Amino acid sequence: MGYWYQGQWHNFLNLQIAYDDPGLLYGATVFTTCRVYEKSLHHPLTLWSAHQARFTNSLISLGWTLPTWEQVEQGIYQVIQHFPDRPIIRVTIFPDGRELIFGRELPADLAQRQQQGIVAKVVQGFDRSIPTHKTGNYLAPWLAKQQVSPAAEAILADRTSRWLETSTGNLWGWDGEKFYSPAIDSLAGIARAYLVQWLQSQGRIVDEQPWDLDVIDRLVGLAYSNSVVQLVPIHTVILATGTRHYPQPNFSALTPAFLGDFTENRKKT
Repeated sequence: MGYWYQGQWHNFLNLQIAYDDPGLLYGATVFTTCRVYEKSLHHPLTLWSAHQARFTNSLISLGWTLPTWEQVEQGIYQVIQHFPDRPIIRVTIFPDGRELIFGRELPADLAQRQQQGIVAKVVQGFDRSIPTHKTGNYLAPWLAKQQVSPAAEAILADRTSRWLETSTGNLWGWDGEKFYSPAIDSLAGIARAYLVQWLQSQGRIVDEQPWDLDVIDRLVGLAYSNSVVQLVPIHTVILATGTRHYPQPNFSALTPAFLGDFTENRKKT
């Protein structure tokens, strides 16, 4: 398929990079994964401005060089041309401002996941490196996801067994009356921020507190969100002590304002 790197399109799979590049040696990069709606960075649900703002915040905080954003956007549009249906774009920025951009299609089974839900497994000891930034050192969540297979997602828990996030997204819960999402001590997902703001604009309460056992025991619905999948229900959670089942896994059935209107917004814009 090819990729975009340092202002140029490369029509092959191999990337030439110095053997002592910090991005290769230490994962010294920041990245984002962006679902591009209707092939436009300006579509309201693409949320590119939020991705760009998170990049800028991380790069400034880490003391790294900002990229040339016009060049980044040029590269994104170049990559999009090779993915005619529902493109997913990964943008990586190196400490010196270099950009690497490549793409893929939306998961073929996403609609099935959203309708039927998935199985997740709780794991401990997989803390992300510099968790307030989306750095290239993403070994912990990647490894957690590999180790819980065939479960579709890992739920990362801290040493006190509080649930923090999933291997690829933020957690959501429903107790029959209001929505929950764990307090953010690390990276705030862009899809999560969008949904929190949208729900609050509808007058709905989003309870943002740490997910200890007391909170977890209240929940009758569970899901995770990210910029690619939007929202996917979790119907079963595997723990070291047994299994939890969530009787109302389909958030669109619970409240169309949460999942259904997320999709409806796409139709209206």
